[in-house]
Amino acid sequence: MAYRFLHTADIHLDSPLRTLALRNPELSELISLATRRTFVRIVELCLEERVDALLLAGDLYDGEQTSMKTARFLAEQLRRLDEAGIETFIIRGNHDALSKITSELVMPETVKIFGAQAEAVAVQRKAGEFPIVIHGLSFAKPHAPQSLLKHYSMPMVDAVNIGLMHTSLGGSEGHDQYAPCNVADLHQSGFRYWALGHIHKRSVFEHAASTVVMPGMPQGRDINEDGPKSVSLVTITDDRSVIVEERYTNVAQFQRVLIDVSGAADWKALIGKMSGGLQELRSRTHADHLVARIQLHGSHEMAWRIRRDLDLIRTEMETRGSIIGNIWIDKVQTSCIAVDDTEENTASALSELASIINADVLGSTTYQQEIATIADELRSQLPSELRNIFGTDEAAFHDILAGFAQEGSANIFARLRSTQGD
Repeated sequence: MAYRFLHTADIHLDSPLRTLALRNPELSELISLATRRTFVRIVELCLEERVDALLLAGDLYDGEQTSMKTARFLAEQLRRLDEAGIETFIIRGNHDALSKITSELVMPETVKIFGAQAEAVAVQRKAGEFPIVIHGLSFAKPHAPQSLLKHYSMPMVDAVNIGLMHTSLGGSEGHDQYAPCNVADLHQSGFRYWALGHIHKRSVFEHAASTVVMPGMPQGRDINEDGPKSVSLVTITDDRSVIVEERYTNVAQFQRVLIDVSGAADWKALIGKMSGGLQELRSRTHADHLVARIQLHGSHEMAWRIRRDLDLIRTEMETRGSIIGNIWIDKVQTSCIAVDDTEENTASALSELASIINADVLGSTTYQQEIATIADELRSQLPSELRNIFGTDEAAFHDILAGFAQEGSANIFARLRSTQGD
């Protein structure tokens, strides 16, 4: 008889809000509860599909947890699976390695939390069914600079071996390196399926001997974790082949919306174009809620007004989003450039001033040193987890500062231009 399980990772229960733009109290509440609501959705999917097990491949929590409210919530949800006869297999990753809840909470007997020593658990099966063995190894500390693959037990002969591992694989942008390993080595390990965790973007590596799946996270927490999120529903068939189905789970989906305003005839048409872009995106979104960051681009004679009135545009888009249904606006940004219609405009005093500032001020060594000093002081006062907003190396640091300077200059000239009349 087939063996079916749900594979997920990186849930980060009760993760604190990381998007500074979430100033709307209702939106803040929605995002702060999203990881819990998504976990409930995962449990309900297990019950609906009548799977044999739920596999959680690390980072169930976001850090060292002491909240008994979180403990009670987790216990209640796992008890629902226990009552349905569904087993749960959990490993700890870099974020929940020190979690007191994971190590101290009394779980139902159907819940297996793997420790810092590799273990292999034989699943109870009916007579005549092919044997299943699930292997797991938790992080003992928040850091694991070396591959953990060598610590796993050898695959049990004649059984379907399933491995749980928290790993950065060969590395991924935006993710620190943890327990790195090679996909080719996983394929050659003798394990039929590798249930991975850590990287928040989904990837599937199929091979005749083994299937390796990084499910991604089931719920994004900010705009940098945008796009649809999901879990993997896995079936090991009677002939031991593997079928992987992606099932969407996110309650709220973050999404960047790129809108070209070049063809808008006037302000009303411009607003209509943005509204149409939101409506089209909403029709393609699986999640209950859409949290959109709008990026306007293109050339337009009202580029200065767009920049000046971004707050008004945001208010308008929030209203349109509410009418369309469950669309929240995270931020509205612009990179629109002005259309210089006449030689007079090109030669105007304002344009000349802009040229001087861009060439002689922003490009000067003195200015760049001064702004770097200010940014360094500001960065030193930020929490460690926020310091990367100024880049991860010196080159990125200076590129970001240059971008801030250009943005500030453009905002100033948009306001100066507005004094000349609409």
